[in-house]
Amino acid sequence: MAKALNLSPSTSTLPLSSSSKYSNILKTPTTLSFPFSRHPNSLTIKSSAATAIPISTTSANQFRVDILSESLPYIQKFRGKTIVVKYGGAAMKQPELKASVVSDLVLLSCVGLRPVLVHGGGPEINHWLKLLNIEPLFHEGLRVTDAKTMEIVSMVLVGKVNKDLVSLINKAGATAVGLSGMDGRLIMAKPTPNSAQLGFVGEVARVDPTILQPLVNNGHIPVIASVAADELGQSYNINADTVAGEVAAALGAEKLILLTDVAGILENKDDPGSLLKEIDIKGVKKLIDEKKVAGGMIPKVNCCVASLSQGVRTASIIDGRVQHSLLHEIMSEEGIGTMITG
Repeated sequence: MAKALNLSPSTSTLPLSSSSKYSNILKTPTTLSFPFSRHPNSLTIKSSAATAIPISTTSANQFRVDILSESLPYIQKFRGKTIVVKYGGAAMKQPELKASVVSDLVLLSCVGLRPVLVHGGGPEINHWLKLLNIEPLFHEGLRVTDAKTMEIVSMVLVGKVNKDLVSLINKAGATAVGLSGMDGRLIMAKPTPNSAQLGFVGEVARVDPTILQPLVNNGHIPVIASVAADELGQSYNINADTVAGEVAAALGAEKLILLTDVAGILENKDDPGSLLKEIDIKGVKKLIDEKKVAGGMIPKVNCCVASLSQGVRTASIIDGRVQHSLLHEIMSEEGIGTMITG
C-alpha cells in the first residue's frame, strides 16, 4: 500500500505500515518526521514507545526521494483534474485541523490539481445569533431561517467565514478567490418544498460555472459560501453538501470529497471497525433501504449519488477530524474514508 504524505510548515510525518520497507528499523513503527531544510542533519523516527531513532543524512535524503517517487502516480493521475472539497464539521472549529486543510489544498494546487472549496459555517452562525440574542431554531435537522436570520447567515458565511478562509489560503502561498452563489449567478436558488416551516432555506435550481472556469484554469482556488439567490434576488441558505455536489457536477470534477465528523460509511453504524473503503451506488442504496445508513449521513450519501449520476467520477466521505485527511485520501492507494463509485 502506498504511503501518504503528511505535511506541516516545519516538519513532515509519514505513517509507516508493517509492510513498509523502512519498518525493519523499528520495533513499533508509527510516524517518521523530518525538518524541511536544505541540509538536514538527521532524520528522526518516533515509535509508539516515544523513542527517537536518528538516521543519517543520506538515509534522510533517500527517504524524501522515496516519498516523492511514491507520490508520483497519484500526482500524475489527478494533475489537471478538478477536485471539489466540502469543508465543514470539526475541521472548521479546531485551528490545527483548519491549518491542515489549508496546507493540503495549497499542496494539491502546487502539484497541479485544481481544488475548489465549498463551505458552510453552522457553528459560527450559531455563535453570532447568540451574540445578537437570536435563538437558533431547527426543523428536522435543518436551520429555520427567517428574514432576520438570513441576514446574519449571509453576513457570517460570505463576509466572515469565506474571507477568513481566503486569507488563510493566500497566506499559505496559493491564490484563493472568495465567492458566494450570488456572484456571477454561480448558483440559482429555489425554495425548498417545506419552505413554510423552514423559511429561506433553499435548494440548488442550477449552477452556471462560467465564473469558475477561468479561476480554476489559471490555478486559483475558488472558495464558495453556500448562500445563493433566486430569480427575484431573494437570498437563501443552502446545505453546503448539496452545493458542493452540484458544483462538482457542473465542473465535470474528477472527485467530490466531503469532510465530515465520521470515519466514513459504516456497514454497522455501531461498529467503528466496519468502515467500507469502497462501495458503488447500488450498494449505498441498499444500505439506506436496510437502514444501515441513517440520520445525517443520508443527505451526504444522496449528495454523492446525485453528483455521480451527473458525471463526477468518484465521491468520498472522509474523516475531517484526522489531520491531512485530504492528502491521505488523494495520495494513497486505500484512502482514508469511503469512496463511492458510479
